[in-house]
Amino acid sequence: MIKYNELVISAEKLHIVENIRNITDSAYVLRLKRKDISFRAGNYIVLGIKNNTLRREYSIYSCEKDDYLEVLIKELPEGDVSKQLKKLQPGDIIHVEGPFGYFNLSEKNLHAKKHLFIASGTGISPFHSFVRSYPEIDYTILHGVRYSDEAYDFKEYEPSRYILCTSGDSTGTFHGRVTQYLKENPVNPDIIIYLCGNSNMIFEAYDILKNQGVPLEKIHTEVYF
Repeated sequence: MIKYNELVISAEKLHIVENIRNITDSAYVLRLKRKDISFRAGNYIVLGIKNNTLRREYSIYSCEKDDYLEVLIKELPEGDVSKQLKKLQPGDIIHVEGPFGYFNLSEKNLHAKKHLFIASGTGISPFHSFVRSYPEIDYTILHGVRYSDEAYDFKEYEPSRYILCTSGDSTGTFHGRVTQYLKENPVNPDIIIYLCGNSNMIFEAYDILKNQGVPLEKIHTEVYF
């Protein structure tokens, strides 16, 4: 995962695993005791198994006010850390570094502007934290996945504000990629836009939005890979 504008100061702490909630065969939510970590919605943490040097960055999935920390993880065939984390049991110890990052909502625009959150796959994580931390925000989520069972915790969003784009089946709100949806549904240039997910989606969406007249200063990005 590539992250921009990282904080340079970090502190590694040991946290206790509370539970693992499986969403699909490969995706799960890992919950940790929060301890004294303070974060803003949109920040990420670095996780690693005890006595193992491998580390991985994950956007925080939980709300700023929750008394626990959650991250949404997809187990990948080549993902050593995601496989290890899935094997954890309640009570196990995990290394946590952070929080880091500046992919946060602007206090100035929080109540004054409409927001469009565009995600692919587990890139929905910071937006889940945004919406749960600031339920009064005026938002729309555009979530691109392959199949509709990857609409992670979609029931936590207002149905009218969540647009699911499925490229592998036609069971979503829109059959196709999020970039195709953007081409067919031009964006109001006055909206504040946040993009999170894989680099191909972000680069293509960025060009589409720019061509639609969205000022670049209104587009915020977080690239996962």
